[in-house]
Amino acid sequence: MTREFDPVKLSVLANAFDGIVREMTNGLLRSARSSVINTARDFSCAVLTADNQLLAAAEGVPVHVFGAGPLGEDMIALHDDIREGDAFLHNDPYLGNSHAADHCILVPIFVGGKHLFTAVTKAHQADCGDSLPTTFFATARDVYEEGALIFPCVRVQRSYTDVDDVVRMCRSRIRVPDQWYGDYLASVGASRIAERRIQELAEKFGTDDVVDFVEAWFDYSERLAQNAIETLPEVDLHGESTHDPFPGTDPEGVHIQATVSVKPTQGRVSIDLRDNPDNLPNGLNLTRATATGAALAGILSGLPETLPSNAGTFRRIEVKLREGCAVGVPKHPHSCSSGTTNLADRVVNIVQSSFARIDDGYGSAEGAAGQTPAKAVISGTDERNGNAYVNQILVGGVGGPATPYVDGWPTYQRPVCGALLYHDSVEVDEQRYPILIHERALVADSGGAGKQRGGLASRVTFEPRVDQVTLTYGIEGKENPPKGVRGGFGGAAPEAWVEDVSGSEPRAIPVVGRYDLRRGEKVVSITPGGGGYGDPLERDPQAVLVDVNDGRVSAEAAWEVYGVRIDESGAIDSSGTENQRKNLSYSRGSVPN
Repeated sequence: MTREFDPVKLSVLANAFDGIVREMTNGLLRSARSSVINTARDFSCAVLTADNQLLAAAEGVPVHVFGAGPLGEDMIALHDDIREGDAFLHNDPYLGNSHAADHCILVPIFVGGKHLFTAVTKAHQADCGDSLPTTFFATARDVYEEGALIFPCVRVQRSYTDVDDVVRMCRSRIRVPDQWYGDYLASVGASRIAERRIQELAEKFGTDDVVDFVEAWFDYSERLAQNAIETLPEVDLHGESTHDPFPGTDPEGVHIQATVSVKPTQGRVSIDLRDNPDNLPNGLNLTRATATGAALAGILSGLPETLPSNAGTFRRIEVKLREGCAVGVPKHPHSCSSGTTNLADRVVNIVQSSFARIDDGYGSAEGAAGQTPAKAVISGTDERNGNAYVNQILVGGVGGPATPYVDGWPTYQRPVCGALLYHDSVEVDEQRYPILIHERALVADSGGAGKQRGGLASRVTFEPRVDQVTLTYGIEGKENPPKGVRGGFGGAAPEAWVEDVSGSEPRAIPVVGRYDLRRGEKVVSITPGGGGYGDPLERDPQAVLVDVNDGRVSAEAAWEVYGVRIDESGAIDSSGTENQRKNLSYSRGSVPN
């Protein structure tokens, strides 16, 4: 039992740890080499306790950090000689990691000769040694076909010095070795920032206060979570979704489900993912970390945003998984190459949209996902300098889910990321890679209509500036686009095609796989839109008018979907709007939740 902790000091130390993680984040962002890290910000930083509980994650991506505790467990279980100056490289999805492309650097932090904390950086690699030049190999039949280099929490530094054997392995198998090594150094450097700052913190406040703070902070966070759950009604919610057919799946797609049980008298919530298909013969399988992170992200989106994202809060939330399950704990050698995206996005959507069934004001709609060519991994040789390149571009965003209070964001990127990834800069991508981006624009009427509108889709068009640029991608949601809730409409489905630069009939490209985009061709990529929340006929007419003036909603949709009449002067016709809404309400009948 810890002593009563000074609440002022509790706040000071909580913010100090948060600041340390943010300093780690800034250090990694500014020093990494690959644009998927230093532009799109596809990485996360965190601090664990010595007993492997998540203490601080600041703006960590949910699918990266919510299931981070097992990373520390692996370090402890696999090494009995951990000491100051060590660092470990971990990307094993069959242990505690997310997928092979997420390289984690773990640094045990010693204070007064005792291991008290562990710094974690997790950075998505543009190339991790896959047999294809991509980090999302959704069609890989097993981990051997996937081909990634997998390091089960191996020591990569001893006494603050690289273990050259491991570094040489990476440099010999990764297509862009200098880019990888720069990202590796940036990750190690970020973790060492945490090491220095936490040691300074312990020197300033005393080791005893820092140790006692941890349990006091977890207890405080747990009380906040308990109080929030106690305000909910007792209910069992069942949600389901279907992932589009991919190679290795049933022709009808992958049907997944979740049961969310809210027990306010106990102050607890559980998410049961066990009743789902067995591991699939492709790269869609989730890992323990990604299934846990996706479920937690869905739950936390329905609870107050002031809840700390740490192990204290998570004590009140149970995620039930099954070994050998596609959305559970994978069995080797099933591939988890796309384990941070496709099915994980569906799990987030299932959980957060289930909450909307409680009542108006709860939950949110479904957010868009998928890897259209605007978010492809591009690769090839840059004829301008003769260098090979592999990198994921994030030129086009997807539509975010509408909530009870706000419209969805068009820069959402995907559910598992919680809108924390950034868009690429068009100018930077054109400078770094041999592509020319003709267009990046939002698509009118693509966000699901609702009292709150879903986020709009993006339309991106680009061409190669060399003989060939290889795109590796996976379009998802074409057959099962994001759904709205409480009468909200679904978001628009994604599209993609290729045509000649001079203009020609569109030519279809595969839904998932590779496409060699050749000189003289351009790819047109339209991402999905997000689902809407609530009846569109309840949307404020002034908000509809703003959308029309901004080009987010067409005048036709304003009239036919939202029932808003805009007169020739550009103002709202109140009488015409009232009559049209009555007519639409009658024709649609009652709107289901």
